[in-house]
Amino acid sequence: MKPNGIALREDEFVSEALSADCAMLFRAGVLLESRRTPYQLIEVYATPQWGKLLRLDGCNMTSERDEFIYHENLIHPAALSHPAPRQVLVIGGGDGGAAEELLKHPSIEQVTLVELDEAVMEIAIKHFETVHRGVFDNPKLRIHIGDGFAFVRDTAQSFDLVVLDLTDQSGPAAGLYTPAMFAACHRVLNLGGLLSLHVGSPYFHPQRFRHNLGDLAGVFAVVRPYLAYVPTYGAPWGFATASVTVDPATMAAGDFDAAIVARRLPDLQYVNGATLQTGFVLPNFVGTLLR
Repeated sequence: MKPNGIALREDEFVSEALSADCAMLFRAGVLLESRRTPYQLIEVYATPQWGKLLRLDGCNMTSERDEFIYHENLIHPAALSHPAPRQVLVIGGGDGGAAEELLKHPSIEQVTLVELDEAVMEIAIKHFETVHRGVFDNPKLRIHIGDGFAFVRDTAQSFDLVVLDLTDQSGPAAGLYTPAMFAACHRVLNLGGLLSLHVGSPYFHPQRFRHNLGDLAGVFAVVRPYLAYVPTYGAPWGFATASVTVDPATMAAGDFDAAIVARRLPDLQYVNGATLQTGFVLPNFVGTLLR
């Protein structure tokens, strides 16, 4: 392991496997921090391409330059489909990006963030202010350190939105993409509430994508997948909302735009009515996966 804060060789690259036969490479730049916790290896690089980049167990999680694509797509389709979300639960999301996007919505009274590995938040606070934008000091944010499934299973609180902002389906997050977890999320959602999560790449992870959506459909009456290309992930990335009654895909682009204006959502860099509506239009090969 390289010592922290060292400038790596100009020809030194790091990679992330996208499948068993394909990987994404980028120039490493400077390794700012490397920390092994009981749960995972956390690395922060200052890269020429992405700015600061957070990696967990060798997988790219978030970067300064394109985090808005992931976080805006994870949060706003569900949040804008709810007339006035007040109580929100985020499982994972230790970089603060999901909570920061949620708290742009003026109706939200509290975001409860449940993060397994406190070191992720410590490192985010230190290195990723451009991602969390000071959200950890927001009095509307309540932080709980612990297991996400146990929290959802045991809590007596209910929520308008539940967001699963998780790592890939391995390691500590493996048990959170399960019918039992989805059923627990269903239990804590208020009437008209929505679950939002990412479900993997339909191109590089087709079986995972299909399996996740099938498990969601076994619990929720309305499951709506959508896509956005996330450069740091090197792939078209799958997201989904799930609800008993709410289908964001039925909202017109103008309705999304009207909600954005009414809520005075500042500085959205990706999301608008057209991108939200068209994200739900799936390519033919994705539709075939879901048959």
